Amino acid sequence: MAEPIITMKRYELKYIVSPEQIAFLREKLKGHMRVDEYGITSIASLYYDTPDYRLIRTSIEKPPFKEKIRLRSYGLAKEDSRVFLELKRKAYGIVYKRRVPTTKAAVDKFFNRETDIFANGQIAREIRYFRDFYPRLVPSCLIIYDRVAYFEPGGDLRLTIDSNPRYRFDDLDLCTSMDGTSLLGEGWAILEIKVQEAMPLWLTAILAEGKIYKGSFSKYGEAYKREVKNIQKRMNNYV
Repeated sequence: MAEPIITMKRYELKYIVSPEQIAFLREKLKGHMRVDEYGITSIASLYYDTPDYRLIRTSIEKPPFKEKIRLRSYGLAKEDSRVFLELKRKAYGIVYKRRVPTTKAAVDKFFNRETDIFANGQIAREIRYFRDFYPRLVPSCLIIYDRVAYFEPGGDLRLTIDSNPRYRFDDLDLCTSMDGTSLLGEGWAILEIKVQEAMPLWLTAILAEGKIYKGSFSKYGEAYKREVKNIQKRMNNYV
């Protein structure tokens, strides 16, 4: 690929927030953070897993190390539009992400082992090793949400609010629609705070004032737990 592979290393803190808390945050963030240039962006992430859902079942157990791979599009994708293949790992609270721009068609060939789509290098080897380590990786769950991202001018702090998170386990294609089954109640959202080091004191004070408390929430994990009975039927059919 002509474009460089992107790497990220950071802490990610998650919170479930009510409509009232979202409004509170937006007001309090003024003067500290700005909405990025994209405004509200609909994001779709297609997760790959083994036929027995080994990756997400391991993740739900909350081990000290876990990993996922997903194909992400910003808006409804086309066969030849740019998407991002992301390898995401979490070890002892620190999130590591490797990300490469590509196309859906190229990724299909990659997982079918018809070709390699990455340039040589350490990250390319990591992504290929991940693919080859597991017996078979197939599209398993599609997660969709509408994101507003904030950034701290001159700093590395990033904050995102993911509204209307939804999922589906059928029609696993980034090119068909942005529809899905809701994960949260109407108006509720997932707040993620992403920092390289410690959270600034001013943000800690805002969260305390708004009674916004850290939790644990995996969109793919929550979707899997909701659909586990139907998934079990599919697994039995596979066996």
